[in-house]
Amino acid sequence: MKTEQSNPQLKVVVEQVTNNTTAWMGHRLLPSEDIVAGQTFTCPTEGDLGAIEIFSTLVIRPGHAQMTVHAYDPTTKKWGPALLSSSVDIKKNDSGKWISFPQNGLHLQKGSSYGFRLQSSDMLIGIGEAAGVSAQPQFTGGQEWISASTEQQGKYFSYLSLAFKVGMRA
Repeated sequence: MKTEQSNPQLKVVVEQVTNNTTAWMGHRLLPSEDIVAGQTFTCPTEGDLGAIEIFSTLVIRPGHAQMTVHAYDPTTKKWGPALLSSSVDIKKNDSGKWISFPQNGLHLQKGSSYGFRLQSSDMLIGIGEAAGVSAQPQFTGGQEWISASTEQQGKYFSYLSLAFKVGMRA
């Protein structure tokens, strides 16, 4: 796993690595809007967040991507304010690779729910995604979320999940 190889002090504690379809994130030309993608998860252990990775299936337009990490209330489906943010430049040759967003300085609590959001106003990428059915989702520890940047409520999907890894320091 890239997280463990690039930083041996990190341990992947939550992951969904199935990739059987693609979610889109970034700036669409028609209609002209920014698509924000996100994923919620429940933290299985306590520790300091080190990085969150997503799997890029296809980079249509390279550019600058920002990830924010939030507390999340699964009962009310409400995102808290951004607790942490990081940015990376994604290149055309990042297609088919895990992309790491360093996230240092946030302590996660065991059993608490969190979520991350990805957005960009200058790039467009496909993110690996697992599709199941509502009766048998691929990932049961959270939900995928998607929204046009102007529509903050967005939509939640229990039968879809982004391909992601959460790396922590215990």
